[in-house]
Amino acid sequence: MPEQAPWRFQKIIRPMVELPQGHHLLLGRVLTCREDEAIEDGFVEFADGRITGVGQRHDLGSRVGEGTETGGTILPGLFQNHGHLAWDGVHDLAQQSTQDSPEIAAFKCAGNMLVNLRAGITTFRDLGVNRSNLFAKQAVAQGIFPGPRLIVCGAAIVQTGGHTYWCCREASGADEMRRAVREQVRGGADFIKIMACHDRQEFTDEELHAVIDEAHRNGLPITAHATFDAAINRVLRFGIDVVEHGGSMTGETIQLLLDRKVPIVTTFAPVVQQSKPEVARKFNIPEWKIEERQKAIANPARYDGLRRAAAAGVTIAFGTDCGSPAVGHAVVAPEMEFMVKVGVKRDAYDAIRSATSVAATINRMQDRLGTLEAGKLADVIVVEGDPRADLAAIANVRMTFVDGRRMV
Repeated sequence: MPEQAPWRFQKIIRPMVELPQGHHLLLGRVLTCREDEAIEDGFVEFADGRITGVGQRHDLGSRVGEGTETGGTILPGLFQNHGHLAWDGVHDLAQQSTQDSPEIAAFKCAGNMLVNLRAGITTFRDLGVNRSNLFAKQAVAQGIFPGPRLIVCGAAIVQTGGHTYWCCREASGADEMRRAVREQVRGGADFIKIMACHDRQEFTDEELHAVIDEAHRNGLPITAHATFDAAINRVLRFGIDVVEHGGSMTGETIQLLLDRKVPIVTTFAPVVQQSKPEVARKFNIPEWKIEERQKAIANPARYDGLRRAAAAGVTIAFGTDCGSPAVGHAVVAPEMEFMVKVGVKRDAYDAIRSATSVAATINRMQDRLGTLEAGKLADVIVVEGDPRADLAAIANVRMTFVDGRRMV
């Protein structure tokens, strides 16, 4: 395990945000996210931050009483596996990233953490905008500000002048790649992210080996922005742990994903949201891009590689790239709906699991989170309606609990 970030050694005399864990008994439809398990008239009980019971309502006998919440569908808290807390969906991300002061970036992180909680996101995997996510994690961990559990990379690492260099840690040469990794480790990163391509592949072989080796040497997983076959294939051969976005893929690359048990976090929401004029125009998306996105979502061949990967058994996890142009932090249902539409998920429940049990597994937290089971941490949400019948219901969040604390 890497050396702890300096703030971990600070003694907190009194947190600014103190919420009780208490005892809670929720009654309603229960989706445990253990395969297709559903309990139509069930309960979830938790106390002191852990789930103590899940089952049929009639098993409770006379214990239903004060403190009981009734109605809705009860699910595990959702994971956002690819997001950017310091971005707010404007079109010009470069301008936002370079002109936002650190103080404003911190306020945006804070505001977006609240939006995520209201959307049922209880764990947020931040893929980096400069180093603001490191401070957001500190704020939540030390009780300075309420938020979901944060899994952060610090600053993404990119070759000098590479893809989105204006919000990343630029580096050139193998030694500088290792230094860049060590800086994120020192800051308290939970994983490392690299930008492996844009229109072309990035990093020399020596740089790519160094950045992946240094992450693993420090005990951290490493993920790669990789959006076309050659780039995906290359990072897999060098030992990457997760692929972000994904894209066109040959059978050889899909087999590599299977052999090395590497998951893909798909992010369809930018294309979906930017294709909707009524949404896109609010974020100043130009008309030419709206038209381009409309053609993209109407072209099933664009997603054939991801569909074939999913059909072959590659693990596909939920992520929206929230904060990127036109993608608000409460956007959950459109991503899941499109996952089903293009065939990377079988049905609505399968899509929900991509943000719960599947997500917990790719983040190596399956022993603690992702399903509703006795003994697991009490990250629980309640939504109106049945999201299996209509995924739009996933947006109707009534309650969000993180570690047994009611946040919404």
